[in-house]
Amino acid sequence: MSQFFNINLDNPQARLIMQTSELLQAGGVIAYPTDSGYALGCILGNSAAQTRIRRIRGVDDKHLFTLICRNLSELGNYAIVSNSQFRLLKANTPGAYTFILNATREVPRKLQHPKRNTIGIRVPNHKVVHAILDALDAPLLSMTLSVHDDNKEDIAFAEPWQIRERLENLVDLVIDVDHDEQGQTTVIDLTSDAPTLIRVGLGDLTPFGLND
Repeated sequence: MSQFFNINLDNPQARLIMQTSELLQAGGVIAYPTDSGYALGCILGNSAAQTRIRRIRGVDDKHLFTLICRNLSELGNYAIVSNSQFRLLKANTPGAYTFILNATREVPRKLQHPKRNTIGIRVPNHKVVHAILDALDAPLLSMTLSVHDDNKEDIAFAEPWQIRERLENLVDLVIDVDHDEQGQTTVIDLTSDAPTLIRVGLGDLTPFGLND
């Protein structure tokens, strides 16, 4: 049976954040809110937790995780970032974006795109997520929280109680912050000279010249 934490969005309770960190470090899987809806998360390097998340989502090894980082300094450990890319990232993080970047050697090959050696990375604008990352002192591996219905269509959850009801015995913790943004991140590929739009979401396209 999963635990259920109600964490204050503006002033996250240190005790609950530490318990979340300890659960993750022990190999747990959490359902947590971000600035673009709910996600499933685990720590980097725990293959059993990664397998659990893929089973919950109903996806195979070809479906890639996103790496959730605190800031650009941490992001730079896992992605190769040029000067022009850095300026774009600095001006638009934190925010509701996922950026496709070339992966460094710090990223396990099985977490990279199998043909392009890239990784999806984001820096969310969410106080509770940042509190968890600070307590972990490490990034999170994450996937958007959705499950297949009887018609094999993806259903995203909007309410923590829905997540708890559906995933009670599949995740170790559900976090409720009494407020949740709904939608997807904007996905932008920065591996070429010019940004390439992969998916339209909550992040503004204007800074990347992609809204024409």
